[in-house]
Amino acid sequence: MKEIDARGLSCPAPVLQTKTAMEAEQLNAVRVAVDNEAAQQNVRRFLESQEFEVSLEKDSANYFVIGKCGEKTLTQPKAAPAAEARQTKIMIMIATDRIGYGDDELGLKLMVSFIRTLKEMGPDLWRLVFVNNGVKLAIQSSESLADLKEMEDSGLQILVCGTCLTHFHLLEQKRVGETTNMLDIVTAMQLADKVINI
Repeated sequence: MKEIDARGLSCPAPVLQTKTAMEAEQLNAVRVAVDNEAAQQNVRRFLESQEFEVSLEKDSANYFVIGKCGEKTLTQPKAAPAAEARQTKIMIMIATDRIGYGDDELGLKLMVSFIRTLKEMGPDLWRLVFVNNGVKLAIQSSESLADLKEMEDSGLQILVCGTCLTHFHLLEQKRVGETTNMLDIVTAMQLADKVINI
């Protein structure tokens, strides 16, 4: 089993270090040491996306993400189903919890209305990504939480930046979406037909 020490590294370095080692050595078993919850979630999701069986160990300061996959080796991202491939894939990246400048209270109300109205895009809305101050829309006190949960339950993938959640000390308060990293965000941007930044 390959041991990878990714402690002290910020997003997306732990995932990139794991991916590089797996590609170079065609690993079937790996144990990745990280020192924060966001990195643990990101490495776990990456290994699961590569069809590894994942388990977790923890001591007082570190997480150890263990992945095993028999004889399989690192795979390419799975091809989208034909029906999905025919749809326009729009990714919206939201980097703020309010819209516009001038009056913060108005900006917050506009964002709530914007989130609530997004469902009108239908299946063209493919990914919703929250970064920087936008991650505050995915926490337990957010006025948009119910709308975001409804969209997630209907199949929309919502990605929430783990580094941003950690920066604002909000990781434990996240209530919707997948904790993600910059590699996932950049990959989603590459796959999208259109990226809208808010």
